Amino acid sequence: MLDLLLTGARLAGSGEVRDLGVRDGVLVSPEPEAREVIALGGALVTPPLVEPHIHLDAVLTEGQPRPNLSGSLFEGIAIWGERVKSLTIEDVKARVRQVLRWQLANGVQHVRSHVDVCDPHLRALRALVQLREEIGDQIGLQLVAFPQQGVLSFPGGQELMRRAVALGADVIGGIPHFELTREMGVDSVKFAFALAAEHGLRVDIHCDETDDDHSRFVEVMAAETLRLGLEGRVTASHTTAMHSYNNAYAYRVINNVARARMHMVTNPLDNSVLQGRFDSYPVRRGHTRIKELMAAGVNVCIGHDSVMDPWYPLGYGDPLQAAFVLAHYGHMSGAEELKRLLEMITVNPARALGLPDYGLETGGPASLVVYDAPGEVDAVRLIPRRRLVLRRGRVVARTEPARTTVIWDGREEPVDFLPVHGSPASGG
Repeated sequence: MLDLLLTGARLAGSGEVRDLGVRDGVLVSPEPEAREVIALGGALVTPPLVEPHIHLDAVLTEGQPRPNLSGSLFEGIAIWGERVKSLTIEDVKARVRQVLRWQLANGVQHVRSHVDVCDPHLRALRALVQLREEIGDQIGLQLVAFPQQGVLSFPGGQELMRRAVALGADVIGGIPHFELTREMGVDSVKFAFALAAEHGLRVDIHCDETDDDHSRFVEVMAAETLRLGLEGRVTASHTTAMHSYNNAYAYRVINNVARARMHMVTNPLDNSVLQGRFDSYPVRRGHTRIKELMAAGVNVCIGHDSVMDPWYPLGYGDPLQAAFVLAHYGHMSGAEELKRLLEMITVNPARALGLPDYGLETGGPASLVVYDAPGEVDAVRLIPRRRLVLRRGRVVARTEPARTTVIWDGREEPVDFLPVHGSPASGG
């Protein structure tokens, strides 16, 4: 007998509607007998959402110790530099636990968090390493040693990075465009790659997060990836300067990124408000060249980046909200492009994080997300609550969808915001 039978699941990608069986935490072929049956009625089902880029140590600190009046990246960094001084392990863990619950309710089961290590006490990293152990298998957590103030530009930065690895960081980060000079930026990239290669770790660097078209550290990342044989293990996050590169240079860089099999993370929520701050008009969008990268075969992912912190005062930990913004911000409103947005918050970041046993394959983990929508396009359009979240066969989150009615022609009628109720055409 099955532990659980999900009937009428519409699988993302294929649009196929079929039943899913669960036994001992594993997806199996459906059978007539099950201890519990849940009828999905053609609702969209995807593998777990994957958050490839967030700063959990800073969540829920908006306005502390003061608000970001300009809304700029650099004022945000300055405010965070002040807030770091009052961090405690208990403070960090309490805030992160709350946001992890939000993420799980949204279907996120794997998170890569950048953690500021420009603190001689490494309080944020210690807190998250402890929390990673405490939450166990409830949600997967990768920690990036992230030098917010720079590696070479911050006193003792290199030693702090080494200590972060010893404490349990999974990934090596960096921020070369924030170093004091171009040369220091290049050296910081080389240091990060050498440290990762020495310890067998992955790399994820905040790279060229600026409107300055002279910020060109992503080419250094590609070169180091190839030199050290780290293909497939390196992620460049943001790369917003690429938006302003001349086309000939951008073409060369993109092809080198593809050759190095690097992953890219774009963060539409933060960068839509942080970039272009020095422009009058026209104001640049300030994001990376998403379509060109994808056309070259580069694995591009969407990150949430911030949840109510000095850089972004909004958000509730839902990658689907970030995908919705990118549909507009990245000109990804074409029929096939809209469907690919779901891949950019599921299968694509799963590749970037190197997750094993990911997907909806028979014999694999029964970890999945059910949406209150019939297909990919409607999921992006409506940003619906997740009806059901399963992790290894267990229900870990559940939402009762709201029921809306209107009084029309004197009668109460239901409204579900779908052009044709349950039609696969309406949801892609």
